[in-house]
Amino acid sequence: DRLVGFMYMTLEGIYGTAVDVSATLIILFTIFGAFLQFTGAGKFFIDFSFAAMGGKSSGVGRTIVLSSFLLGGPSGSGVATTVTVGSVAAPMLNKVGYEKNAAGGLLAAGGLGAIISPPVLGAAAFLIADFLKISYLDVLLMSIIPTILFYLGLFTMVEIDVRKYGMKAMHFEAVESAWSLSKKYWFHFFSLISIVLFMAMGFTPVMSVLWATIISALTSMLRRDTAIIPYDWFMGKQPILKGLYESNFTKALASGSTGVLAIAATCAGAGLIVGTVVLTGLGLKFSSIVIQYAGGSLLLTAIFTAFIVWIVGLAVPVTASYIICAVIAAPALINLGVPAFAAHMFIFYYAVLSEVSPPTALSPFAAAAICKGNPYKTTLQSWKYVAPAILVPFMFVLDKSGVSLLLMGSTTALAQANWMEIVWSTLTAIVGIVALAGGLQGWFIEKTNLLERTLMIVSGVALAYTSPTADMIGFAGFGLVLVLQFFKYFKAKPKESA
Repeated sequence: DRLVGFMYMTLEGIYGTAVDVSATLIILFTIFGAFLQFTGAGKFFIDFSFAAMGGKSSGVGRTIVLSSFLLGGPSGSGVATTVTVGSVAAPMLNKVGYEKNAAGGLLAAGGLGAIISPPVLGAAAFLIADFLKISYLDVLLMSIIPTILFYLGLFTMVEIDVRKYGMKAMHFEAVESAWSLSKKYWFHFFSLISIVLFMAMGFTPVMSVLWATIISALTSMLRRDTAIIPYDWFMGKQPILKGLYESNFTKALASGSTGVLAIAATCAGAGLIVGTVVLTGLGLKFSSIVIQYAGGSLLLTAIFTAFIVWIVGLAVPVTASYIICAVIAAPALINLGVPAFAAHMFIFYYAVLSEVSPPTALSPFAAAAICKGNPYKTTLQSWKYVAPAILVPFMFVLDKSGVSLLLMGSTTALAQANWMEIVWSTLTAIVGIVALAGGLQGWFIEKTNLLERTLMIVSGVALAYTSPTADMIGFAGFGLVLVLQFFKYFKAKPKESA
C-alpha cells in the first residue's frame, strides 16, 4: 500500500521530475523541432552541408558529420537524424568506397551526435537542469566543448578513412553553392540560434522556445516554398478552415505534440524505478557498495559507474537511462568529491551509448537497413567511430581541472575561471582524441604498424587521465608516432612520384 501510494499520490514516483519536465519543456522543444522540419530547415541543412563539404575525397563523410550536427541538434533524435541523412548520403558513401557496414556505422555515429548536441541534448538537457537546480543555459554551456570534441573525433575518423580506403573526390550534382543557399534560406540559421539568444537575454526556457518557435514560423513566410501557411491561404484562394487544417502549421503542431508521447511514457516508466529507489534508499546503499568495491579509488569508481550506466542503457532508452542512473549512480561519484554537475554530465554521456548498443541500438539498426549491411557489424563500426570521444567524460571526473571542459559548470563560475587551464584541458583532449582515432583505425598519415597503433591508443588513454605525468606520457607517445609517420610518408613519396 505504501509503495502504490508513493508512486501515484506523490511527486516522487510517476508524477516526478521527469514527467513534469516532459510536460512543460520537452513538448515545446519537440514542437520547435517539428516547425523547423515543416519549414524546410532540415532539407536546407542537408543541402548546405553537401554544398559546403563537396568536391573532396572526404566530402561525403564530412557532409554526414556536419549535416548530423545541424539537423540533429534541434531534433535531439538519433534515429531520425540517421534516417534523414542516410536516405540522401548512403548511395554516395558507397560510391566513394565505404564498405556497407562502415557506411552505416558512420551514419549511426552522426545520429548519436544529435543526442549530445545543443540545444536539446536528446531531451536530457532539461532533466539535467531540473536535477541540479541550475539554469538550462548552464547545461548548454557545459555541452559546448564535449560536443566539439565529439565531432572532432568523427571528422578525424573520416579524414583517416580517405587514406585507409583510398577514396577519390566526388562532386555532388544539382546542388547550389553554400553561399547561394545561405542567401535564400539564411533565416533557418537564425531560427536555430534564436533560442540560445533569448536565454542569454534572460528569458526562461519556456518563453525562449516559445518565441523561437514563433520566429521560425514568421521567418518561414519570407519565401513561398518554405511558408508554414501557404500564400494562397492569405490571398483567399483556399477555404479558411480547410486550408489552415491542411497547412504545415497544423502538421507541425500535430507532429510535435505526438512526438513527445514516447518520451513522456519513458519518463513515467523511469519514474516508477526512481520512486522505488527513493522509497527504499537504494541509491545511497548502491553508491556505498560501488565505492567499497572500488576501494575508494575515483578511477575504479568512474569505471564501475560507466559500466553500470551502460548496462542500464542496454534495456532502456537514453532518457530513462539517465534518470535512473542519476539517482543510483551519481551519488557514488559525488561522495568522492566530484562536482555534482560533472557527475551528471558523465552519466549522461555514457547513457547515450545505449543509442549504439544492442538490443536497443536503434540508430545502427536503422543505418544497416539503409546501407544494406549487417546490423551487428554496423553496430560495431558505429562504436569504432564514437570511441575516441567516449573517453572524454573521464576527464570531467578524474581531476578537478577536468571540469574546465564543462566550462566550469555555470556562467558565474566561468567568469572567474582560469582560461589557460581551460585551453590546456581542451588541447589535451583534442590530442587524445586524434591519437585514439589513429590507433583504432590502424592508419594515420600512413598505415600504422602494431607498435605505432599501440602507442597511439596508450597515448590517447593517458591523455584522458588528467595529470601532468599522464599528459607527458601521452604527448611523448603521440609525438613519437607522428615522427615515425612523417618519416614513412616522405620515404614513400619519391616512389609514388617515380
